[in-house]
Amino acid sequence: MSYEITGKLVAVFDIVQRTETFKTREFVIEKTEDIGGRVITNYVKFQCVQDKTAMPDRYHIGDEVRVQFNIKGTKWTKDGRENYITNLDAWRMESVKLGGSDSPAYNDMPPPADVVDDLPF
Repeated sequence: MSYEITGKLVAVFDIVQRTETFKTREFVIEKTEDIGGRVITNYVKFQCVQDKTAMPDRYHIGDEVRVQFNIKGTKWTKDGRENYITNLDAWRMESVKLGGSDSPAYNDMPPPADVVDDLPF
């Protein structure tokens, strides 16, 4: 199941090489909502993995972005104690233009099978 959220990009962290073959990167968006005259601000941290770690590079701090993500949960046991971790795995980011017009800036989705990519670069 996929989710999406729109907010302001407020932090982008360095790529972390977790193992020889696995890397991650985190970024944070600020989501502000007016609920009955009361402004609520939340900071939502996402994780990108593997080839998606370059995704935040196309944006600047302060940009309004839409993030599509999956929720991943992991259970692990250490020293006889169980622990649970939840990650928000981002797989797509888009720039949100003012006035309601969206312009995809980074899309990890492959092109449809009937599209021929004949560009020389």
